[in-house]
Amino acid sequence: MIIKNVSLDIVCGVTSVLPENAWPEIAFAGKSNVGKSSLINALMNRKSLARTSAQPGKTQTINFYNINNCMYLVDLPGYGYAKVSQKEKEKWGKLIERYLNSSRMLRAVFLLIDIRHDPSANDRQMYEWIVSQGYEPIIIATKLDKLKRSQIQKHVKMVREGLGLLPGTKVIPFSAVSKQGREEIWELMDQLLETGEQ
Repeated sequence: MIIKNVSLDIVCGVTSVLPENAWPEIAFAGKSNVGKSSLINALMNRKSLARTSAQPGKTQTINFYNINNCMYLVDLPGYGYAKVSQKEKEKWGKLIERYLNSSRMLRAVFLLIDIRHDPSANDRQMYEWIVSQGYEPIIIATKLDKLKRSQIQKHVKMVREGLGLLPGTKVIPFSAVSKQGREEIWELMDQLLETGEQ
């Protein structure tokens, strides 16, 4: 997809009414600091449309990015951030749940996992939960540039086994630094949007 224009159109907090959009949506989930904002910026070829932060827990809202007035990339709040109170975590969890349950235009959920580490209990829970909502999450294994090339396959296997992925689940290694994986993600999103239109 050639990106002509991009804007942050809608921001929903825990008390917001979720929008009923007319365009297809693709959502990105992942724990705090896994690189969701960096991925979205890389996909959109923008440096700082999605705010990145070294401090986890920065995205506390659902952000809808309008791409070319034909689709939305949806940035969900990061989960599993330790310094946030249980009450706050529950609020974010309910917000994500409300979105996944109510969006009629959601075509796919991408789940971001840090390729360097075994998936956490939170990652597994999120994966299982997305599956239970009727979606087949596509896994994006972020921070690829932090590994040596020879380690990649071993770590992809670790992510697959750690999450207990269903057979056939796609895992795309991605680096926000080198942009490796970007084209593959766009190809997949283009396919999803095409199948959704039929």
